[in-house]
Order: sequence, then C-alpha cells, then structure tokens
Amino acid sequence: MSMALLFEHRYSMDLLPFVWKAPKASEAESKYDPPFGFRKFSSKVQTLLELLPEHDLPEHLKVKTCRRCVVIGSGGILHGLELGHTLNQFDVVIRLNSAPVEGYSEHVGNKTTIRMTYPEGAPLSDLEYYSNDLFVAVLFKSVDFNWLQAMVKNETLPFWVRLFFWKQVAEKIPLQPKHFRILNPVIIKETAFDILQYSEPQSRFWGRDKNVPTIGVIAVVLATHLCDEVSLAGFGYDLNQPRTPLHYFDNQCMAAMNFQTMHNVTTETKFLLKLVKEGVVKDLSGGIHCEF
Repeated sequence: MSMALLFEHRYSMDLLPFVWKAPKASEAESKYDPPFGFRKFSSKVQTLLELLPEHDLPEHLKVKTCRRCVVIGSGGILHGLELGHTLNQFDVVIRLNSAPVEGYSEHVGNKTTIRMTYPEGAPLSDLEYYSNDLFVAVLFKSVDFNWLQAMVKNETLPFWVRLFFWKQVAEKIPLQPKHFRILNPVIIKETAFDILQYSEPQSRFWGRDKNVPTIGVIAVVLATHLCDEVSLAGFGYDLNQPRTPLHYFDNQCMAAMNFQTMHNVTTETKFLLKLVKEGVVKDLSGGIHCEF
C-alpha cells in the first residue's frame, strides 16, 4: 500500500522534498509561520537559495529507478542488533539530529546520505560530517535562517544570534554549499495537519499545542517522497519499560519521554504502527509495536 492510497486526499505525490524557490504569497508555504511554512520569511528564503547551488538529490541518486531509503532513529533498541552492515546497503541513509556514527557503526552503520536537523540538533563534532553528506535544514524560527546562512558561507555566527538558541549550536559545518538543502516546510505541514490531523496553530505559542511532529516522523514522510521503498530502524518508544535506554548513545531512560511536552508520542506511534501494518514501511529493529 502507498501513502497516497492510505491517506487519500491528505498526502500529495507532487510535493518537492527541498525548497528550490522563494514562496509566492498565494502558495501554501506563505500561509503558515515556521516550521509549517515561510510566512513573512520569503526574502530570507530567497537570500539562502542564492547561496545554494543545488536543490535536489544528487544526480547519481536521481537516476536510480528504484531508490531504497532507511531512516535511522536514535532508539536504544539499536544497541546489540548489529544492523550496521544492513543499514549501509541502502541507497539513501537518513540520520537525525546529532545521533552519532563514530563509535557506534556496528549498530547504526557508517553511511550517511542525509543528515536532517535544526540548529540546536546539528552535530557539534566535525567527525559526524562526511564530505558527500546532504545537510537538510529544518527551519523553526527566525534565527535559524541566520544560522544556516552563516554555516553555508562559513562565517562566524554573530553573538546576538547565539543568544536566541536554547542550547549550544554548531559554529561550523564542514560541507560545501552544494551539500546544503532546506526542507520543504509543506512536508511538515502535511505531516502535522493532514496526516496526523493535529490542530493548526492558534497562536505564536504553537509548541504548547503538541502539534509539532518529531524530526523522526517528519523524516519518515520525507523518505516516502524521496524513495520507492522505505525502512526504519531505531524507532518506537516502549513507555511500559521506563528503565530501558531511550537512545543508543547516552544514558537517558525511556521514562524521560513522560516529561517532554512538545510532541504527541501516542499519535506518532499509532501512525508508524499503521505504516508498518499496511506495508508502507518496514521496521528493521522491531521497536514499533507499543499499543497505548
């Protein structure tokens, strides 16, 4: 079953994965504030696009007739499965935020095609960037545009910009401009409002509505737009096991998920379960099974 059949009238086959032009006032991108659109940010988008020479998958991937994607989550379930070799076989390997490869390749592989993140989530270590990776930026707020511009131009981030982030952000990203992309915000809008059926933002405090999908679920929807076959690894929260590791790379426990207020984990889990049951995606690590 395909996404278009499973979510009839709620999933567009024609959505481009990455931004390639500044939105016109009439287009969907202009209706919403970030991260669901670029309302009032058209000129900033235009400035960024002028710095980015490419806006699509690299040519060697575009010509493939059947692209196979894997989205690698950060789940502690990956520890000990030794999926690294299997994950390296995919055409497109999507990694999220700062989830590390160094020291964990046996479990998570060492091939990266796309590193999808936002400023606070980007890896701080140069070792996590490979020269041919695509860095796909998800833009949530005004200063994210400034940060991305500084990263692409290899400039120092102004001090005043740094004040607006809620944690330390990368000062440099060792990639050429041709390796940066901007995620199409309509994919986030489609994920949140059309597929997950979250309520649209009522005020500028949108984060409190639990209507912002996790980067992981956004990446899954992105993968369905990029590839013919989609697999997942390292997804699923088993909240019945509060002491199990939340991530494969740190000591946080599953119980920490009970204290986050930004994301609707229950709705997202039901969505992923539906994709697995209907054969839209394959779950390689077996973590998407938790009924709430």
